[in-house]
Amino acid sequence: MDIANFIVDGAAHGISPLEGEIATKWPEGVLSAGSTSLGPYGASASRAATPSVAFGDISPSRGESAIAIVAETAADVAVREALLDRAMGPKRRKKSSEKLRRGRRPSEGLAFVARDASGGVAGTVRLWDVTLGEGGPAALLLGPLAVDPSLKSAGIGSALMRQAIAEAARLGHAAILLVGDAPYYGRFDFSAEKTGSLAMPGPYERHRLLALELVEGALDGVEGTLKAAGRKLKAQELNSAA
Repeated sequence: MDIANFIVDGAAHGISPLEGEIATKWPEGVLSAGSTSLGPYGASASRAATPSVAFGDISPSRGESAIAIVAETAADVAVREALLDRAMGPKRRKKSSEKLRRGRRPSEGLAFVARDASGGVAGTVRLWDVTLGEGGPAALLLGPLAVDPSLKSAGIGSALMRQAIAEAARLGHAAILLVGDAPYYGRFDFSAEKTGSLAMPGPYERHRLLALELVEGALDGVEGTLKAAGRKLKAQELNSAA
């Protein structure tokens, strides 16, 4: 099965386009035979998020190259943006979730790429600091998640998801939110159970606002519109991301 059929923001397999993030349905068990060092949510929670360290390797199938999930570096910016353009199209910057990312840096230590054997970027995922309502608790917003459309299914998207969740937990974050397809994200324990009183800052499909508690009870009683809380980009960084 071709990964191009499971890229973010697509309507593949009858899934309507999402507000802004990951409208994918990945095949069951994609990590069962294709990865190493990936626990329930990715790599061991004791590993540090340093740019040169591979958190988990996806073992190659016959004729394919190994993929390593690593921390994103400044040198990846242009390639990442080009990959997102190919995977999501030019309208990706108009999504509601982009309002929470625009002019901000990802949460410290929570931007990852899937790198192939030649060092190229095969996939990307980032998490962003937000607050849940005016003066509400801190949380993370996950997205966008994308895999190069030219690659065949190798568990890259799932590996990126699991690594992102594992590192967020290791770094002490309490909850992760995303806008995505519940049947797929349920396998990572995301649900809409506690998001009914929360809202995105713009149009979105309410039933696809999902959350995962990394700390039990972190989302009890939360309400209001998500607000950006991340570190602001510098002028030169804004130009690079434009």
